[in-house]
Amino acid sequence: MITMPLSRRAVLQGSGALIVSFAISGSHAAEDAAGAAKPPGSLAAEPWLDSWIRLDADGTVTVLSGKAELGQGIKTALLQVAAEELALPVGGMTLVTADTGRTANEGYTAGSHSMQDSATAIRHAAAQMREVLIAEAARRFGLPPERLKAENGAVLTDDGRRLAYAELVGGVEQRVRAAPTSKLRDPASFTIINTALPRVDIPAKVTGGAAYVQDMRLEGMLHARVVRPPSYGAQLVAIDTASVERMPGVVKVIRNGNFLAVAAAREYQAVKAMRSLAAAAQWQERKQLPATTPLPEAVTRLAARDMKILDRQSAAGNVVTRIEATFTRPWQAHGSIGPSCAVARYADEMMTVWTHTQGVYPDRAAIAELLRLPRDKVRCIHVEGSGCYGHNGADDAAGDAALIAMSLPGRPVRLQWMREQEHAWEPFGPAMVTQVSAGVDDSGRVAEWRYQVWSNTHSMRPGSAGSLLAGQHVDPPFAVPQPKPLPLPEGGGDRNALPLYAFANAEVMHHFVPEMPLRISAMRALGAYMNVFTIESVMDELAVAASADPVQFRLAHLTDARAQDVIRLAADRFGWSLREKGADGRGCGFAFARYKNLAAYCAIAMEVEVDRDSGRIHVRKAVAAVDAGQIVNPDGVRNQIEGAILQSISWTLYESVSFDEVRITSVDWASYPILRFGNVPDAVEVHLQDRPGLPFLGAGEAGQGPAAAALANAIADATGARLRDLPLSAGRVRAAIGI
Repeated sequence: MITMPLSRRAVLQGSGALIVSFAISGSHAAEDAAGAAKPPGSLAAEPWLDSWIRLDADGTVTVLSGKAELGQGIKTALLQVAAEELALPVGGMTLVTADTGRTANEGYTAGSHSMQDSATAIRHAAAQMREVLIAEAARRFGLPPERLKAENGAVLTDDGRRLAYAELVGGVEQRVRAAPTSKLRDPASFTIINTALPRVDIPAKVTGGAAYVQDMRLEGMLHARVVRPPSYGAQLVAIDTASVERMPGVVKVIRNGNFLAVAAAREYQAVKAMRSLAAAAQWQERKQLPATTPLPEAVTRLAARDMKILDRQSAAGNVVTRIEATFTRPWQAHGSIGPSCAVARYADEMMTVWTHTQGVYPDRAAIAELLRLPRDKVRCIHVEGSGCYGHNGADDAAGDAALIAMSLPGRPVRLQWMREQEHAWEPFGPAMVTQVSAGVDDSGRVAEWRYQVWSNTHSMRPGSAGSLLAGQHVDPPFAVPQPKPLPLPEGGGDRNALPLYAFANAEVMHHFVPEMPLRISAMRALGAYMNVFTIESVMDELAVAASADPVQFRLAHLTDARAQDVIRLAADRFGWSLREKGADGRGCGFAFARYKNLAAYCAIAMEVEVDRDSGRIHVRKAVAAVDAGQIVNPDGVRNQIEGAILQSISWTLYESVSFDEVRITSVDWASYPILRFGNVPDAVEVHLQDRPGLPFLGAGEAGQGPAAAALANAIADATGARLRDLPLSAGRVRAAIGI
């Protein structure tokens, strides 16, 4: 059972604490605008040390982060970073994550930014707090700070005297602004960073403990279910709720425009009431989905705003072989194993929502607008959900729960979606179309590269009520925010559309499609998955045209030494130069990318076996190399890349949202298949290129694109046929090889 956390007031009370309040973001913006030097990471936006580190007089230490644990293991990594700089054991600290009542506003936990932003902030805050404690100890001992060191929760003099942190807390300044630079520990002295400590979030997950928001059970809690419209734009024209209101356990039926829900004493009572309510509802639907228009036309015919994002021109070589190709990616679902869930309670004029959103502050803003409450009357607390991978239904469930709880003051309300609701109503990963025209010259170098990508924003996350389904369904409805392209260098649909390779002549055009027929938002890696899949597929074709080895061809077009290092490492550990060629039904593929061209580097080699009769693909081996800068937890990085490879195999071989002219039809695991245990690779290896002392680079989304391209390249190697339309299903494989 998950119980309610302490109130903010209770947390901040107590004598001798090194933290007395939470700093409000933006209070120092004028100073920053005036040109003052900023500290690194998220400290730039929240520069008070007490927003990140808390030491109490009883010796307890609390680390605070505005980022959320989504299964990526950051709880463990953030504690390791703080422990290393504070000279404390990890077990002696507590971590608080993503809570609008307690932590800094770090926006969304997305884009592989947790280590780059939050871990960097925590590391510097911890280092500076350590120096504050050393300075206080030096004052008490009457010694220069150089003669003191921090060790195991205390400051020691060179002659053996000792003061515990708990003894020093009362004498230090309780609110310290971060300096632009910090005295960080030498990586050569690390004892906690770059150590594979067991993840703190795993035990409850593997023992049936309370690990997720779905597990929450509060005293007096009601269970709720929402009745979703059967299709986009459907209008509720009639409903008789009387018979449902008389069903056993039903506490209330809630209707507001097209928003329809029921709350009951027990969960299955709520499910049964929801089914009855859905049967009684009469909806008016309309045809609006492009069921008869295949990709790429379903995307390329939509209105688009054209932006040239790369225009590199020089004297072109003579193109002797040209590759022209179109690639497509369908709409894809997050496919979260656990349907979205939230718990909300409205009491004492305060709405509290426990949610697995990736952004508690933006979600708070959206819920406050939905309920027409001041933002300071809404508190969002992150609790893990069993599945995420981007913007799934978590934020919508939070809005649903809050709207229902508002009509039942004083009672906690647990709202969970049904499987068919998750599959039909979550914001999908957008469909994409890419086109390439590229050629090699007589020296075997890429002489020309022309690239186009059509896609949507890839982010319609909350911030306003109109981004929530509840906001769209109430009467009057809130306007859906206008989709906007995400700016480079990170980008959205154009993420990783700019090739990292040193092409002398290159042009990249981004066709931004504002409106799509299906609801869309962020899916893990955004446009990078499709863009890397395309670029790396074409790089293999160009290597063949140049009669070059695919690995050597890539190395020859790179000037980034770190990129070259991970490629060589992956090729070496895979045994690329020794691979068996021409084996019946077997093939090997290779791919590389640097995520966003500014985060982690990842290269993947893959061996597949193709059953020519059935078209089924089996991955025999995947070997990855990754450079994520300074590594905090080696197992954590391996977990991320292993997960990325498996997820990408699932996307690449199986996943596609289906629909008719009116409704989404892929509403269960039969109609939306994913990778199953029986189809996972025989072996997955992840090799780490450690970079001691270099900045943290996010690794959570580095592997999806390279894995997809390595898989496609291996299939081409095995069959001689190039597949360009995702997913690379068994049927498409059979068609490509003429069976």
